[in-house]
Amino acid sequence: MSSKIKLNFPAIFEALRPIQWIKNLSLFAAAILNGQLFNYYIFSKSIWGFIVFCLLSSSSYLINDVADAEKDRLHPVKKFRPIARGDLDPATAIFIAFLLLFIGLFISIFVGFGFFIISLVFILLQYTYSLFLKKKAVIDIIGIAFFFIIRAYAGELATGYHLPIWIMLAVIFLSLFLASGKRRSELGNTGVKTRSALAGYGKNLLNFYTTMFAVCTLITYAMFTFFEESVTFNGSGILHNFLLENFPKAIDRKWYMVTLLPVIFGIMRYGQVIFEMQEGERPEKVIATDIPLLLSILTWGLMMVVIIYVI
Repeated sequence: MSSKIKLNFPAIFEALRPIQWIKNLSLFAAAILNGQLFNYYIFSKSIWGFIVFCLLSSSSYLINDVADAEKDRLHPVKKFRPIARGDLDPATAIFIAFLLLFIGLFISIFVGFGFFIISLVFILLQYTYSLFLKKKAVIDIIGIAFFFIIRAYAGELATGYHLPIWIMLAVIFLSLFLASGKRRSELGNTGVKTRSALAGYGKNLLNFYTTMFAVCTLITYAMFTFFEESVTFNGSGILHNFLLENFPKAIDRKWYMVTLLPVIFGIMRYGQVIFEMQEGERPEKVIATDIPLLLSILTWGLMMVVIIYVI
């Protein structure tokens, strides 16, 4: 390993994996679902929390890529990562990883002490996962899901607002669904040569995991739409006033249940991506580039904003 720090900024930025920052958007859930989208103080906490987790996530990606450089060179896609292809020196990557670590943890202190603790736990577990845990079958899938849960809980600690229990359960099962689909695609595309944990799985087992967690996701989200009461938004929007004057009973309806439609479509579409297209290996890329899936997510988001902040 070279001791000289070499800066290749395009390669450094690529190694930070900015497309994977999409995972950290879950930190905004607590503020949005509790009607605090337009509360500057609360929402700014979510923004700073998002920045912290982007810094910490990128730090863990750099450490992961340094540790996996040899195996990545055997992978048809990962061999083009900056460290694997030789455009980013491992010493430079480690230096930047720890720089991002300290900056992220420093900022987290100002978000709140509880948020600092969860940020510290997150990055320590990320390092542990990258170096050890991801090599163990089953534990690797649970680890991927656990990091999604930590992100959602971090949003709670940053804002002081809690997510509904059914939403938290839906997040848990959705993350397990995505992780199982990721491993299934990896097993079909490259096999065990690039990831040792895949030796502990068979295609049928991963089919079972993926199907089970997809069903659990739909059930828990359906329970959220049925049991959760809509947040009362004391605004003066045209639609709100129109309904209040002409159809007052419409405001008290369980409008969350309407959002089941894009969620069902989204799960079905992602199942198609996993089972028919074999492209679930990079879920963040699929979510950001698959047009039908992206439209279902945007439709769901728009529905939620209308229900919480308009109706």
